[in-house]
Parts: sequence; C-alpha cells; structure tokens
Amino acid sequence: MKQFVWASIIAGAMALPAMAEDYKIMAPAAPGGGWDQTARSMQTALQDEKISNSVQVLNVPGAGGTIGLAQFVNQSSGDPSQLIVGGYVMVGAILTNNSPVTLDQVTPIARLTGEYEVIVVPAASDIKDMSGLVEKLKADPGSVSWAGGSAGGTDHITAGLIAKAAGVDPTKVNYIAFSGGGEALAAILGNQVTVGISGYGEFAAQIEAGTLRIIGISSDERVEGIDAPTFKEGGVDVSIQNWRMVAAAPGITDEQKAAILADIEKMAKSESWQKILTEKGWADTYLAGDAFAEQLKADTEATTAILKEIGLVK
Repeated sequence: MKQFVWASIIAGAMALPAMAEDYKIMAPAAPGGGWDQTARSMQTALQDEKISNSVQVLNVPGAGGTIGLAQFVNQSSGDPSQLIVGGYVMVGAILTNNSPVTLDQVTPIARLTGEYEVIVVPAASDIKDMSGLVEKLKADPGSVSWAGGSAGGTDHITAGLIAKAAGVDPTKVNYIAFSGGGEALAAILGNQVTVGISGYGEFAAQIEAGTLRIIGISSDERVEGIDAPTFKEGGVDVSIQNWRMVAAAPGITDEQKAAILADIEKMAKSESWQKILTEKGWADTYLAGDAFAEQLKADTEATTAILKEIGLVK
C-alpha cells in the first residue's frame, strides 16, 4: 500500500509543469534607453504570462554595453538564470572600444525587435526638415551637435552615414555619446545639442507632447503610426534599422539553452509582448537559435566595414 501511495505521489509530481526559471536580466546601459526598456518589457511579459515567477532587471551602464558585457561573461558562466539584452549598438561598441570581451563569449538566444532611427529637434529649432539639417552640415559640420547613444552604435553610424550621403566628411561629425536615453533626452530638451538621434520609442512621448519635432526616419518607406518623412524623402539616401536581442550566459548546457529558448519564444508570441511592441513602435523581428547566431555573425562583419568607412575603426 505504501509503495502504491509513493508511486502515486511521484507520478503526480512528474505530471506537474516544471517550475519556471527565475531570471535576472542585465541591461548594460543606464535607465531610460532602449536596452533598459527592452529588459523591463521582457520582465513584464515573462511575469504577466506566468512564464517566469520572478524576473529582476539590473542596469550596468558604460562603453556601449561592453562594461556590462564583461561583467556578465565573467560572473554568469554556467548560470541559466542569467540573461543580457544587447543589439546592433553593442556590435559597434565592441569594435570601437577594442573590447577584450565580445559577443562570441555569450550564448545567443534571439533577436527580439527592430526599430528605425529618427532625428528630432527641439520644437523651437530653426531646423524644420532633413534639407535644413543637411544645409547646416554642409556649411559647418562641427556646428551641428548630435545627441545619441554610445560611440560606434547605431545612432553614431546613422549620423556618419547621413553626413557621407550629404557629401560631408563623416569623421567631422560632432557626435556626443550618452550612456542612457534619459541623459540624451535632457540634453536635447535643454537645447545643449542641435539634434537628437535614436529609436522612435525613446522620443515618442515628447514628440506627442509637441516638445520635440521629428524631421526624419531611417526606413525605406513611411512607417504606419509615425508621422514623419523618411530620410530618403528629405533627399538623404540612407536607410538603417537597429535591432535588439537577448543572450544567455556562456557555458550553459544544451538542455538549459533549449529551456531558455522555449521560454523566450513563448514570451515573443504572447499577447503581452505583442501589445508592448505596438505601444513602443517596435517591429517584431524575432529570429532565434542558430539562425540568429548566423545573422549576428553577418551583422558583425557588415558593421566592421561601415565603421571603417566612416572612420570609427581602422
């Protein structure tokens, strides 16, 4: 009888779903920026959908995410509860900072979102459109100060490509790097810089409030829900899309990686996540596992070429 009872208990326990992993997500940037928003959006979706019982977010800003990346690689090895968000910006920052730690040392999980770059100016600015910006750039490149994210990231690359397309030496771009979106936003609103450049989501509230004016977006065609001309419409032949991803710790097992992939895929397809994408204006560019690892390698090679072209990497 006792054996039957124990067998029943064991069988019942085996039938229960496995306890969800408690995750700790590192956002390797200050609060307010795209990586911080991505990590906190993941936190919301994973918990609301009951994929994970507990999700914590940790901010470690500096050097385009490479300080946080180094800490993550050195301290999280073999721990399946540890995740880090990153993206295109980090690819460039690793190259420009000659970082000893690279994305080859983490376990790529998935590309989550895509976001086009936008250029904004304070509402009172005399720059009304892309042609006005180009005019100032051509007259004196150094007089146009750009507030954006980390050096060598998508914002910086986009500014360099705009200058190049306008016939201006991209190495003369007066780019001011900020470690978080909140700091960059304060500089733009305080008229400490000429223009701001980042993903639409970081400026959306101020654009809607009328304190910032959007003069261009880096898409090939106009984006539904965003009232802005493309760079190309403004006479600047540039299009580029930032992307953000999540990676796991180095040294995890194949089984642990598969479990994380399953959780992230469940999150990416959930109602909560899809609602967040709509609210933030993020494109769903979900790409997981080996396919994402291959894309990451290709993007790293392409970014190296672009950074050399605009003089940020030798």
